[in-house]
Amino acid sequence: MPRSKRIEDGLTKFQRYRRQQQHRGMKQLRIWVPDPNQPEFIEEARRQGLSLRGRPEEAEALEFIAAAVEWPET
Repeated sequence: MPRSKRIEDGLTKFQRYRRQQQHRGMKQLRIWVPDPNQPEFIEEARRQGLSLRGRPEEAEALEFIAAAVEWPET
């Protein structure tokens, strides 16, 4: 697109990019997720992990993780 056209359309680079992605059938998704660096997150993860110890759900969760993640050879 010629520079003069880009200036005239009044859109920023990011607005043009978003519009282009929308035309390609893409949808922008923004979500908030817990920050794993926060002490509260670490404490809650530990609490939940301990509550699963020895339960059938623990084995199910570990199987899921093993199937979803490619672990490095040791």
